[in-house]
Amino acid sequence: MSCFCLKKARPKTKQDLSTTLASETSFTVNEIEALLCTFKKLSSAIVDDGFIHKEEFHLALFNNTSKQNLFADRVFDMFDIKRNGVIDFGEFVRSLSVFHPNASEEKKIEFAFKLFDLRQTGYIDPYQLKEMVLATLNESDVTLPDDVADSIVEKTMKEVDSKGDGKIDNEEWREYMAKNPSLLKIMTLPYLKEITLAFPSFILHTEVED
Repeated sequence: MSCFCLKKARPKTKQDLSTTLASETSFTVNEIEALLCTFKKLSSAIVDDGFIHKEEFHLALFNNTSKQNLFADRVFDMFDIKRNGVIDFGEFVRSLSVFHPNASEEKKIEFAFKLFDLRQTGYIDPYQLKEMVLATLNESDVTLPDDVADSIVEKTMKEVDSKGDGKIDNEEWREYMAKNPSLLKIMTLPYLKEITLAFPSFILHTEVED
């Protein structure tokens, strides 16, 4: 009778993990190691267990764990790829990769569409659009009268809903983004100033050469 002895896989070292993530994302090894410093600060803000919890995510965005915001919650859910209520370092890097200057426009457009598709139906209806508009403004402590919000949503739907069926599908969304390339600016890392300002260690320091 043959006997097969299975050896446990050797745990990945810091360098192994950085190299793997660099091969799967738009980040370099140097950038990933800088992100690890940021991740450690985020994940230890409330519970130091190596994961980013939703409360810590809110703390990073608002400096307030009690402020609930649909926009922040939606972004958190999209980063939480494993759907287990926390964000690990791999999820953090892979999700942030879409915001990298070298990430394709296709990935940025797809992420933005999913962000607004709150109920994951494959389209954005006026109700979802209004929820996200209000949530985005609320993030900046801006409150709009209901009729003004409705006006913004109505105008946007007329502009984007080229098929006139009362909802925005993937094709219409891509056409709209192609006509308004400036909207992709918010999908690029240099515009995430909160991270670089709040965490100076984001400045690239590394012991590993790219």
